[in-house]
Amino acid sequence: MASNPVNVHLLHAANNSDGLSQSPALSAQAINTIHDQECSGTPLNTPWSWFLDKTVRGVSAAEYEANLKKIYTFSKAETFWSVYHNIPSVAEIQMRYSYHLMREERRPLWEEPYNRNGGTWKIKCFKPDTVTIWRELLLAAIGEQFTNFVDPEDDICGVSVSVRERDDIVQVWNVDSTKADKAKIVQKIQELCPNIEFQAVFYKPHQTHHAYEGVKH
Repeated sequence: MASNPVNVHLLHAANNSDGLSQSPALSAQAINTIHDQECSGTPLNTPWSWFLDKTVRGVSAAEYEANLKKIYTFSKAETFWSVYHNIPSVAEIQMRYSYHLMREERRPLWEEPYNRNGGTWKIKCFKPDTVTIWRELLLAAIGEQFTNFVDPEDDICGVSVSVRERDDIVQVWNVDSTKADKAKIVQKIQELCPNIEFQAVFYKPHQTHHAYEGVKH
């Protein structure tokens, strides 16, 4: 089910102290276009939800959750492109902000029951490459291109990009951290971005983060 189209636009972070404010309402034409796309566009395998957050060190999970802003939930390929082109590029958002694209309406919170047993592949990339890598990860996620690169009992449930001072970080979320060693996600990302050099690549289960506050197994 799609979210209110008015939420598609966001102000650039520089326009507000917290960078998470909503822009002026979309034009009637834009709203109608997005609505038509959701009603008659090319369906994806599942809906996907787009989020924005600002990382603040030392905050609790509850404080992080309160700072998380949902942009839009879409289920059609055409709507994906409408959202992509109507929010600031990852190159335009301020440092320490992150975009997340999560399957269905999952929120990018480690402690949620549907996330707590999973983890992420984290890749540090040079800033000039971030826009390209992020676009490729988005398309791979909604196009289910990761399916054959994870264990049959696992699933990719999201992708993220975080803007940092020097280099940026992209992440691929999976459901079951115990299946990560059987996956070939890094190989797939290298296939998607054959001419890009990654500075660091590693996998981290959510429950091993020092700030994780949920149930541990």
